[in-house]
Amino acid sequence: MRLATIYMANQFYDPGDQRAAKVNRLFARIAGRYDLINDLQSLGLHRRWKRLVIRKANVRAGDRALDLCCGTGDIAFGMARAGARATGLDFTMPMLELARAKRSAGSNPQFIHADATNIPFSNASFDIVTVGYGLRNLANWETGLSEMARVAKPGGRLLVLDFGKPDNPVWRTVYFAYLKLFVPVLGKIFCGDASAYAYILESLKYYPAQPGVAASMRELGLVEVEVANLLGGIMSIHYAKKAR
Repeated sequence: MRLATIYMANQFYDPGDQRAAKVNRLFARIAGRYDLINDLQSLGLHRRWKRLVIRKANVRAGDRALDLCCGTGDIAFGMARAGARATGLDFTMPMLELARAKRSAGSNPQFIHADATNIPFSNASFDIVTVGYGLRNLANWETGLSEMARVAKPGGRLLVLDFGKPDNPVWRTVYFAYLKLFVPVLGKIFCGDASAYAYILESLKYYPAQPGVAASMRELGLVEVEVANLLGGIMSIHYAKKAR
């Protein structure tokens, strides 16, 4: 099973559009168990981290907020509850269907089907742009980050929540062993497919450590760039603002 799991994880990281299509199929397949698996693999902490993103976004009543790769809508709903006019965007329809099912009739937020590397909104449209556990999965994460900056208003806040790479080598080894050995077992038990979560470790090989994302933010001209490491760096929240 171990070799098969590694192969199935690797196949999600073909370059470009091929990778995007495979990741889309993966998330469509696991959508119904997505929230459950996230609760189990993080011991429920992912919900706390998403609330922290919302607090760091400093949501004000009437802010226009966009959450990319929104999944089942946790961050979009949280920003809406804080007073924002929120929109969630995802390219996996089963995820969007679950998010829409959580809404009451006519309520905020709205959910749209689109690609985070080609956001269907004009420049400078949003006061807040967030992405939770999605930037790492894009066919090109740098394009996704550039699109976030493009649609943010001058002075707008950008936040990225994702898996990280701990600086401490011992802690990194323990963390990667957890992702390699335990998390795929959860995927096998609850989704019937070990590859559903084996891909997380593989994706980290193609995703820069926290300083890499921060450096790209600065290269895009974003200011006040901050990195908040969580649990010794196994997760991180990047924060930046678009220059006025």
